[in-house]
Amino acid sequence: MSPADWLSRSVSLMRPALESKAAAAPATAASIGEHTQDGTPAAAPRSTRERLGATLRRRQEALSPRVLRRTLTELQAIVDPQVSEVEGGRRAMALAAWYARAAAEERRDCWLLMSEQFAPDPTKLKAVREHYEAAQGTGEEGQAEVRMRKALVSPRTRLLQRFAVFPEGMRFLVDLRAELLPQLRSDKRLLALDAELENLFSTWFDVAFLELRRISWDSPASLIEKLIKYEAVHDIRSWADMKNRLDSDRRCYGFFHPRLDGEPLIFVEVALMDEIADSITPLLDEAAAPADLRKATTAIFYSISSTQAGLRGVSFGDSLIKRVVETLKAEFPRLKTFATLSPIPGLRPWLSKNVRTLLDRLPVKARAELGRALDGEPTAQRLLAAWDQPLQLDAKSPERQMLLRCTACYLAQEMPEGKPLDSVARFHLGNGARIERLNWAGDPSAKGLKQSWGLMVNYLYDLKRLDRNRAALAQGKVPVAGVIEDLFF
Repeated sequence: MSPADWLSRSVSLMRPALESKAAAAPATAASIGEHTQDGTPAAAPRSTRERLGATLRRRQEALSPRVLRRTLTELQAIVDPQVSEVEGGRRAMALAAWYARAAAEERRDCWLLMSEQFAPDPTKLKAVREHYEAAQGTGEEGQAEVRMRKALVSPRTRLLQRFAVFPEGMRFLVDLRAELLPQLRSDKRLLALDAELENLFSTWFDVAFLELRRISWDSPASLIEKLIKYEAVHDIRSWADMKNRLDSDRRCYGFFHPRLDGEPLIFVEVALMDEIADSITPLLDEAAAPADLRKATTAIFYSISSTQAGLRGVSFGDSLIKRVVETLKAEFPRLKTFATLSPIPGLRPWLSKNVRTLLDRLPVKARAELGRALDGEPTAQRLLAAWDQPLQLDAKSPERQMLLRCTACYLAQEMPEGKPLDSVARFHLGNGARIERLNWAGDPSAKGLKQSWGLMVNYLYDLKRLDRNRAALAQGKVPVAGVIEDLFF
């Protein structure tokens, strides 16, 4: 019997049967230190250190102290310094097999062990820090820094690295973090594990290790199905819709990682045109004839979708756009303009809360015009009611002009913590783009009306001004075209 088979068998023997539904139920108030239904204070959850030294488990705890101790022993065996990387990977694979069958709350206990029991040694950290500080300006400074760097590599880092050794290990860790992320708000004990994973992923998924591939109608059906599954901006309604997005006047590119082969980490859909698009409707029209590529001067990025929730915080979208621009320019030298046609997902909820404040900022003359259009004093309630039918508003109507002004304010002036409030704006402006134009009825679909009353925005990627735009954004100034600036209050 091989060591891997023996370990897998041992794991299965040591594991109890999956806990009953009651034991594996989601965390209640008692498990997160709030209050019970009768209003009495709930007991704070025990740390794994307390549970490892206990005899009995509490009602909300999935693994008993005995099984928790065995699980910790198995995790420690994975990082045993006396075993090779390969053997450590085999042990990690055996534990991952148990994890795949475990209930949600049993998995949480495994996360807690990883987070709380594999931290750096505080005594060792204190000693090397003191040595490093004392060595400043001496010949020992370099060696002291090396010692400190080694001490900062936690056992948790080595544990996660061992999981990445076996073939499906990277997928295991990405999926683990995807499941972990929603729990962070209610259980801060998991923050250390999440931070460790994000840090490792930032290295493992660096753009230097990613491959840019074009996805076409001739790509494997399994890959095209993933585009349909992960498309996050404009839902793909059918195979005909998908074929339209991969037609001769379109391009789709994705970043791929060798350990997650066959599945793009992120992909972008591009339309090749002779002008900047102002509506998504013709781009998604399955009956429209393909554009003449000989006349194409403009590349429109109309959808960018990430596929792996577990890679949140790992940035490669900006590199994707830059690589795609370089690829397109090589294939189509006539392309001069690179822009997006983007949704404004946060506009409606933000404006619904802030319209009263924006009305107070309106100049007297414009406020009077708006009042006449609304048949009374312009109030938040009346204005929001007028916007409920945006497609019926005339181009010069005060209600429409007010919505455009508010949108320009939202995109270019709402900067909490020095970053644009809107998530899509934050992405493109952070890449060096500028706000070029607002498009009325750019997305008249139900989703578009719900998000932003149908408004869409073009972000322009001026290749000669990307660095300058990023520098301006870092100083708190959002780069905008003149037509956007004219809309400011």
